Amino acid sequence: MTFKDLNITESILKAIEEKGYTVPTAIQEKAIPAALAGRDVLGCAQTGTGKTASFAIPIIQQIVQNKTSVKRRGIKALILTPTRELALQINECIGDYSKYTGVRYGVIFGGVNQNPQVDMLRRGVDILVATPGRLLDLMNQGYIRLDDIQYFVLDEADRMLDMGFIHDIKRLLLKLPKEKQTLFFSATMPDVLVSIMNSLLKNPVKISVTPKSSTVSAIEQKVYFVEKKEKSQLLISILQQSDVQSVLVFSRTKHNADKIVKVLSKAGIGSQAIHGNKSQSARQTALGNFKSGKTRVMIATDIASRGIDINELPLVINYDLPEVPETYVHRIGRTGRAGHAGTALSFCSQEERKLMNDIQKLTGKKLNSTNYVL
Repeated sequence: MTFKDLNITESILKAIEEKGYTVPTAIQEKAIPAALAGRDVLGCAQTGTGKTASFAIPIIQQIVQNKTSVKRRGIKALILTPTRELALQINECIGDYSKYTGVRYGVIFGGVNQNPQVDMLRRGVDILVATPGRLLDLMNQGYIRLDDIQYFVLDEADRMLDMGFIHDIKRLLLKLPKEKQTLFFSATMPDVLVSIMNSLLKNPVKISVTPKSSTVSAIEQKVYFVEKKEKSQLLISILQQSDVQSVLVFSRTKHNADKIVKVLSKAGIGSQAIHGNKSQSARQTALGNFKSGKTRVMIATDIASRGIDINELPLVINYDLPEVPETYVHRIGRTGRAGHAGTALSFCSQEERKLMNDIQKLTGKKLNSTNYVL
């Protein structure tokens, strides 16, 4: 099956081909036709499965096909996502796929001056990508009305829950029109989400791309049992011995992420950190440097874990194990994307053994292990 078989219009097909894609991923193959038919969609899918295109393409196409001659059109589609990085990434994807359609789109998120965002809204957009806080803020100020919404996407719903956005989401849902098409995506499906989903979706097409606890099979996973104080030395030796050009390292805390950058710098290894304490422009610069290959090593906390979309990322290192085993699945989902082989290494200290057991229980996979001794 190719994208041509999915009834996608020529102007969007041209943009897809320019990005180098010809064959849809499993979720795209199922979600695009369902969404184009006007159905609600429930997608249980991890990062790296191509889900952004599975909602972006049908929404762009339907907006183009239903274009009215009215000049001042309200916002037609709202895509709600938990983090700034993810919002920017989705906005970029919409830009790529809509470049030959004339569809207007824009993104709003907190942490930056709102004036350029307000100017964009005044000019008018068809598709708005937003994080919950800034959206509610601009609605309260009277800059955004959701009366004309025909398409609503709730992306990374489980992450919204983890980040404490659930009350914001419930408030927003009350402001949306009753009649609309809803596309709901989540890597996991906790009970709280099930009740929201049931109130939101009408007879949805359910798509589950991988079992909710399984990790991408193309990823080679390995654990190093190492003393906490020796983790930095282990990281340095792995980076010095490896010729991998892009390495993403996960730290549990912002403080530790900054510490790792300093330690690597002393060893002559250039790296940058991306986390919530960094200004929005610093985060975007760091991401840009990493994507372009200027920075070889990126140290990230989990807030960035879902917002980094670098194709074919070959190596992910869990410097600290995550407290929640599902987060491990999201972290390593950054590698081995779109069928490319990838490697995920985890550093496990004595006090993290229980976390490693929880991860192995969730993934149903015993990881290959090595004891690291200095």
